[in-house]
Amino acid sequence: MPIARRSFLLAAAAALAVPVSARAAGMDGQAFGLRAGAREDQTRALQRAVETAAGARMPLRLAPGLYRVGEVRLPPQTQIIGVRGQTRLVYQSGTACLSAARADGITLSGLVIDGGARPLPERRGLIVLTNGRGVRVEDCELSGSTQNGLVLEGIEGLVTGNTIVGSAKAGIFALDSRGLTLARNAVRGSANNGILVWRSEPGDDGTRVEANRIEETGARDGGSGQNGNAINVFRADNVSVAGNHIRSAAFSAIRANAAGNVSITGNSCAALGEVAIYVELGSEGAVVASNIVDGAALGIVATNFNHGGRLANIHGNIVRNLVGRRPTGTDPGDAAGIGISAEADAVIAANVVEGAPTAGIQIGWGQYLRDVSVTGNVVKGAPVGIAVSVAPGAGHALIANNLVQGARTGAVVGMEWHRPVTGDLTREGVGRHAQLTVTGNQVR
Repeated sequence: MPIARRSFLLAAAAALAVPVSARAAGMDGQAFGLRAGAREDQTRALQRAVETAAGARMPLRLAPGLYRVGEVRLPPQTQIIGVRGQTRLVYQSGTACLSAARADGITLSGLVIDGGARPLPERRGLIVLTNGRGVRVEDCELSGSTQNGLVLEGIEGLVTGNTIVGSAKAGIFALDSRGLTLARNAVRGSANNGILVWRSEPGDDGTRVEANRIEETGARDGGSGQNGNAINVFRADNVSVAGNHIRSAAFSAIRANAAGNVSITGNSCAALGEVAIYVELGSEGAVVASNIVDGAALGIVATNFNHGGRLANIHGNIVRNLVGRRPTGTDPGDAAGIGISAEADAVIAANVVEGAPTAGIQIGWGQYLRDVSVTGNVVKGAPVGIAVSVAPGAGHALIANNLVQGARTGAVVGMEWHRPVTGDLTREGVGRHAQLTVTGNQVR
């Protein structure tokens, strides 16, 4: 029998004889020759310790200090427990620092992983976990990744209390999740995106992105919105984005592309370069409620009816302090300075918009308008309170019981694309625009 196999079986047999209280305490990494602060690479020792502890169904505990390691491959049921903020793995080489091809039951807790700006392959990260249920990544710190911080593919589990700083791509990249919760993490200084929730093909996902703090998200690789988003949901249905604190993203705080039944609620979003909350490109069925947007080119947009984007309920939000310009890389002809915008099968209700330099609320774009209701909103300090498309082919809209203050061009104005073509419809009546119902609005 090979020595390694015999050692593993002996360790496993010994572990089974250990009392339950001792088993819960786990195996000590020092017993496998792991030495904090050693100058040599300790990948082999850590790999041996991980395999032995996982085989015995016991946690592996690492003492405080620095461990230089290359890629360590984690078998199912691996549990590595460090001392939060003190157990430091310094990545040396490989396709990740910690990786698992079958991640069932893996727990990583209290580890600091320093990428040291060492090269990683495309779409990899410092931690890469694939195809697993019951995964836990808790109270870890990841920094200095030349790709992503944490990559999760086909994962069900909980990622909470982690800090991820300075990733060259995304802080967290979750692909094809199977019931994942990303909660109470801090993601700072990502060069391209903060948290990505993607699917290879459109379908049910159900990821919950809750109570995270995401700050200083850049768009180093450019583009017109592919990068620069604090949270991006792509092709993933039934995702909840709730209670996150987002500040300073080059493009959007929250961007949903081709996402069905997305819920975006109770987020605080400030200092955004483009659209703060963007539901676009075939997204169908969105609730955008009780969010605060302070500082963006546009506040909340549900758009792209020309690509099947429809069905939104936008209510109870506060949007303020917008600017009249978009970031470099976007179409210079695209609108800016608009508080809330929607095109098809949408309700815009009980929102407050203050300080929009173009329009408080925009309904439709050219012929892309169908069945939008705008009721009970307060719009203050916008040149146009509510802009509604009256271009040939535009459909029906209800504009009722809104309060518009300080709209010097008009409280409700008919538009053909960028161009106003009516006076204030609250005073003139809808006239030849029979598809519009404008009633009960208060203008000051």
